Amino acid sequence: MEVSLSSFSLLSFLIVSFSLSGVRGDSPYKFFTWVITYGDIYPLGVKQQGILINGQFPGPQIDAVTNDNIIINVFNNLTDPFLLTWDGLQQRRSSWQDGVFGTTCPIPPGGNFTYTMQSKDQIGSYFYFPSLAFHKAAGGFGGIRVNSRPLIPVPFPPPAGDFTILAGDWFKANHTDLQFMLDSGRDLPFPDGLLINGRGPYGNTFTVDQGKTYRFRISNVGISTSVNIRFQKHLMTLVEVEGSHTMQNTYDSLDIHLGQSYSVLITADQPPLDYFFVVSTRFTSPVLTTTGILHYSNSAGAAVGPPPGGPTIEIDYSLNQARSVRWNLTASGPRPNPQGSYHYGLVNTTRTIRLANSQANINNKLRYAINSISFLQADTPLKLADFYNIGGVFTLGGMPDNPTNGPAYFQTAVMAANMRDYVEIIFQNTENSVQSWHIDGYSFWVVGMDGGQWTEASRQGYNLRDAVARCTVQVYPQGWSAIYMPLDNVGMWNVRSENWARQYLGQQFYLRVYSPVNSWRDENPIPRNALLCGRASGRRTRPL
Repeated sequence: MEVSLSSFSLLSFLIVSFSLSGVRGDSPYKFFTWVITYGDIYPLGVKQQGILINGQFPGPQIDAVTNDNIIINVFNNLTDPFLLTWDGLQQRRSSWQDGVFGTTCPIPPGGNFTYTMQSKDQIGSYFYFPSLAFHKAAGGFGGIRVNSRPLIPVPFPPPAGDFTILAGDWFKANHTDLQFMLDSGRDLPFPDGLLINGRGPYGNTFTVDQGKTYRFRISNVGISTSVNIRFQKHLMTLVEVEGSHTMQNTYDSLDIHLGQSYSVLITADQPPLDYFFVVSTRFTSPVLTTTGILHYSNSAGAAVGPPPGGPTIEIDYSLNQARSVRWNLTASGPRPNPQGSYHYGLVNTTRTIRLANSQANINNKLRYAINSISFLQADTPLKLADFYNIGGVFTLGGMPDNPTNGPAYFQTAVMAANMRDYVEIIFQNTENSVQSWHIDGYSFWVVGMDGGQWTEASRQGYNLRDAVARCTVQVYPQGWSAIYMPLDNVGMWNVRSENWARQYLGQQFYLRVYSPVNSWRDENPIPRNALLCGRASGRRTRPL
């Protein structure tokens, strides 16, 4: 529910006012009040315990504009602690608001917390979801649109409509049962189906007018599988990927890996009928499929013929498609200057980090690791422990820059890094499944990806001119992906697998980007309304 300032009670107004010092006063404010509850849902025809936001599954859409201040007062009416994270919003200078346990204390049952965020220098398509326990498998997710400011040119005409598709795999088991499986040392079963916007087959219809062009923002909000989307007899023109305007290539189907978001334009240029659109899993056996309807407002009849087929297990198809996604160098981003005015390929990197994922067995239980470290959640958010100088919570420098190839072990590992470093990160995948990696707080250039083992000679194939900048990158089986990333955002940032079972069982760590200046110019102060827990309990934030 979006509300005006006058709708707040005096107490809520005061709480919000005290927390606004971390956002810009000269940009518009948008206020939301969200109530989190459990409720019965039936997305695949079976009763489940779902997470609802203001009674909705999926949750409300966030519509914002570059630099908007977004104030969300979250009331947790669950029986469990709860947090929301904002996949793709960079939380500039404010990892306090990131909404993962490494940065933010959970909202206790019956409690509330007000997120104060800003879409600072951002545009694009993103989503939010619950980050604690295995809540992500119960819902609580929703779309985020950050539109350009009115005077900033956009490289395509205004569409006739703007639709959101939140697609992903789904399990019929309750999230608590899935979490119990993982806690018991077992892997998850194969998903039971696919959902589009919280509904099963034929549960979604998008109505369009013949001859007009529409924008579809598509995110993979699933737990474990990549998906492919296609529209019967309609081509998709790619225009944006996680905040980057792209070269406007056309595709008849598009792979979207876990945690990724794409924007496409579709023109209703076919005879006036209904048409299928299809989402199916990639690199799985069997292949799961779900279908919706693209409905022409002047339709003369139902969709005809079988739904369009798509790729299934072909890796080269997906790899070549990924390489075809390029940055639009002449288009404006969130600012009027062209995206290509930042020549990322001409800047010398200062550090190379190689991250290798692996499956492990620790204490006779299934775990996942990065460079042989399986992340162990601490009893206190790492950001708070760092701020209050609480020792023994995490190991700074514990995450090595290179694979160790040794046996996996537990550690609350934090990688130390310095503000204004310019790093090259190579994700090496020696397993037989597609990996999907996300870095909170940042956007990075995907300069290369290929099969086999990365070597220094692999740099000869890097795209140092028009690689797309995004926040989530896939790594194909027995392959690698390389990114360039300027460390320009001080804070404690989660680096994780978007496969939620792997993340839950240790395939994550935190990157501490440090500035010795200790200035509000580099990082916002701790929020006055920050929740304090663990070993930080009883301490003070800042005076009201």
